[in-house]
Amino acid sequence: MITVTLYRSANGYIRRFVASGHAGYAPEGSDIICAGISAIAQTIIGSLQDLAGLEPAFTLADGLIEIQTIDPDDMDPDQYAKARILTDALAIGCVQIEHSYGRKFVTVIESNYA
Repeated sequence: MITVTLYRSANGYIRRFVASGHAGYAPEGSDIICAGISAIAQTIIGSLQDLAGLEPAFTLADGLIEIQTIDPDDMDPDQYAKARILTDALAIGCVQIEHSYGRKFVTVIESNYA
């Protein structure tokens, strides 16, 4: 199972995203759930870079994707607005996959960013 944890700051902004594990829906290389979560996460990394002008810290490894943005207080208002929309879209995509395929394969957890 993939566990997606969304770490939100006090105002609801997703500062950190962690997806760990494997869905186990299909054999490695054919698993559409793993591919879906991976595609969403990698798209958000590129979008934060290209559309918001941010350089998020990220890790892409077998069974692990982590993304962390800088503190919103260190962003200009335009960057924050774009980053907020992009990270919210990341959350929506992951929740939609969870709803479509079930918590047996992917579970989205909301947590506080400390």
